[in-house]
Amino acid sequence: MSFEGHKLFSLLPAVYRLRDAQLAQPHASGPLQSLLAIVAEQLAAIEENLDQLYDDQFIETCAPWVIPYIGDLVGYQSINGQALPGNMRAEVANTISHRQTKGTALMLEQLAREVTGWGAHAVEFFKLLGVTQYMKHIRLENCYSPDLHDWKAGEYAGSGLDATAHTIDVRRIAVERGRYNIQNVGIFLWSLDSYSLTMTPASHVAGAQDCFRFSPLGQDIRLFNYPDVTASAQPMRVPDQVRRRVLLDDINSGSISAYYGAGKSIALYVDGKLIDPGHGDLLICDLSGKDGHWVNRLPVTDTHKAAIDPELGRIALNPTIALSKPQVHTSFYYGFSGDMGGGEYPRASTFSASPRQRVIHVPREYSNIQSALDALDGDGVVEITDSATYEMAAGLVINVTSGKQLELRAGDHCRPILVLAGEIIVAGGADSAFSMNGLVVTANFAQQNASSALLRIPEKATGDKTNQLAQFNLTQSTLDPGWALRPAGNPHGGQPTVAVDQAGVQVAIQRSIIGAVTAHELATVTISDSIVDASDQSAVAYSASSGPSGGGALTLDGCTVIGRVHASLLTLVSNSILLARLDKNDNWNGPLWADRQQQGCVRFSYLPRKSIIPRSFECVEEDGINPDPLFASLRYGDSDPGYGKLLASTDDKIRRGADDGGEMGAFHFVLAPQREDDLRVRMQEYLPAGLEFGIFYQT
Repeated sequence: MSFEGHKLFSLLPAVYRLRDAQLAQPHASGPLQSLLAIVAEQLAAIEENLDQLYDDQFIETCAPWVIPYIGDLVGYQSINGQALPGNMRAEVANTISHRQTKGTALMLEQLAREVTGWGAHAVEFFKLLGVTQYMKHIRLENCYSPDLHDWKAGEYAGSGLDATAHTIDVRRIAVERGRYNIQNVGIFLWSLDSYSLTMTPASHVAGAQDCFRFSPLGQDIRLFNYPDVTASAQPMRVPDQVRRRVLLDDINSGSISAYYGAGKSIALYVDGKLIDPGHGDLLICDLSGKDGHWVNRLPVTDTHKAAIDPELGRIALNPTIALSKPQVHTSFYYGFSGDMGGGEYPRASTFSASPRQRVIHVPREYSNIQSALDALDGDGVVEITDSATYEMAAGLVINVTSGKQLELRAGDHCRPILVLAGEIIVAGGADSAFSMNGLVVTANFAQQNASSALLRIPEKATGDKTNQLAQFNLTQSTLDPGWALRPAGNPHGGQPTVAVDQAGVQVAIQRSIIGAVTAHELATVTISDSIVDASDQSAVAYSASSGPSGGGALTLDGCTVIGRVHASLLTLVSNSILLARLDKNDNWNGPLWADRQQQGCVRFSYLPRKSIIPRSFECVEEDGINPDPLFASLRYGDSDPGYGKLLASTDDKIRRGADDGGEMGAFHFVLAPQREDDLRVRMQEYLPAGLEFGIFYQT
C-alpha cells in the first residue's frame, strides 16, 4: 500500500481498522484498507495534476506542451535558429526577460549577442550628435570638439566604440548608409572569433638573437583579446584586435591588467616564468621594421626584460636575457572566422577511432611521434596532448594493418605543429583506414625537393607491396598551402600538399586548410567546408598525380578553391567558390575542367569563366557582368585574420546564393547571412517605436 493509502486508512476509527484486520488474509490487506488504497491513488493523481497546473503557469517549470502557449501569450516570434540552435523553453524565457527591458541599448546589445553568437555593441546615435544642448539636460561628456590630448578619441574613430560627436547624417540607416541621426540605432558586430594558443613556443627570428614572434609558424600575427561578454560592450568585451595604446594604458593603469597575465588574452613566459608587468618588466611598443632592423628594440641598459607589439605579434627580449638563449613560450588569442584547420577548439566529437582501441599519448608516453606510431603496430591512436612544435629530422612513415584503423590526432583543446623534413607516407593493407585530426603541418622547406608533397599515399607500400589503403580522412587540420611561411606571411611555393598515387583509395577532407592536391585517376576525393589554396589562381589546385589527364572523381561541398581544377569527373560541386584563371603557357582547356560532362552536377556555386563542366544549376559564372566574391584576404599566413572570409558587401547572388540561402564558399557552415536574418527579425520585435536600426560589421 502507498503512503497516501496508509495515511487515509489511519484516519478511520480504531474499531473499523481492527475488524478489517480480522478479515484480512495472511500477508495481505483487509478489504476496507484495499478500497482506501484505490481511493488514495486517485486522490494522489488529482493532487499531482493540481501541482502541475500551478507549475504550468511558469516557463521554468511548465510541461513541454505548454511552452508554445506561453510563447504565444508573450508574443514570442520564432526565427531560423540555424546559427545557434537552442531549445524553445530557453528562447521563450529570454523573451519574457527581454520584455522587462525592451528597447534599452543594453538589452538590444545582449539580444544581438545571443542571436548571432558574435561580439556585439548597440549604439544610440542621438547621443553622439553634435548639437546645442538643452540647459536643463547637459551632457558634459558629449563635447562637440574632441579632446585631442586624449588618445582614445582617435583610436576608435569611425568604429562602433567611437564616442566623439558627429554632425547629423540624413541618409537612411536601414540600408547601412547613414548613421548619426535622432531615430537611428546601430548594431555593430564582430564576426571573427578569438581562438587560443596556450603555452606554444615563440618562433625565433633568424639573424636577431633577441627577436621572436608570437606565431609558432614564424609570421606576423595580430593578437586578439578573449572577450568578457558579461557586461556592456567595451574594447575588452568584444573579440577584437588588441591595440598598442590600449594594452599600454591597461598595463600602466595601476590595477590588475585585464589583457595581460596567466589565463588572460596575452602572456609571455621566459624559461617558464611569466614576465610580470607589475614590476616594470614589460614594455609595450611599436616593433615594426624589416627583420634584423626592428625599431625600439631594447638596449642592454634597459630595465625592461621584454617588449611586445600586439599589432604585429612581435617580441623583443632584453639582449642580456637573450644571450642565454632562453626558452620563450606564449599564450595568446588570434582571430579567425570559424572552427577550420588546426586549432584549440573542442574536437572530441570528430574522433574516428573506436573507444576500444589503444591510445598512446605524446609527449607523456613517447616524445617521438614516429616511435609512438611504430609501437601501435598499425592499429590504434596516437594523441598529441599539447600545442608544442615538433621538429622532425625526417617525415613520418605510417603503415596500417589490414582491416584496422590508425588515427594520428591532436587532443581536445590542443594544436600541435609538425615541422617536417620529409613526406608523411601513408600505406595500409586491405580495408584499412588512416585519419589525421587537428594537426598543423609545415615543412623545413630547404630540405624538400620540387616533386615532394607534405602527405603522400604512394602506389607501393613498404617492401614493394601494393598499397591497399581503403580510406584516408583529414579533419580540422592545416597542411600549409605553401609548405612554409616567410616572415611576411607569403608562402614559399605552390607544390602539392596531398599527393594520392594509389588507385581506389577514398579521401575525405573536412574543415581543413590545404594546398594543391594531386590524385590518381581512379581515386575518389571528397572535400567539404575547406579551403584548397594553390597560392595563385593560375596555379594548379587539383589534377592527376601524373600525366595530362584529370585527377580522380572530385566532390566539393562548401569549399573555396584558389587555383585551377582538372578532374576526370566532378561528382558534385555545391555551395562552393572556385577562383581560377588559365595560364597562357599551359595547354589547359579551361580553369575548371571535367573530362566527363555526362555525369555529375555543379550547383549553387561561383565558377571561373570558360569552365568545362557537367550540367549546372543556379550558378554564378565570372563573365564581367555577374558580381565577383569579395574577400578580406586570400593569402594564408597574411596578418589579416579574415583569410577566406567573404565580406558583407559581397553581392547577395554569392553571399546568399547557397542552396539554403547562406553564403557560398568555405565558411558556408558559419551561416553568417542566417544569423543576420535572425537578428533583423528580433530587432524589429524589440526596437522602440519610431526608430530605425542598421547592422555594421567591424570584423
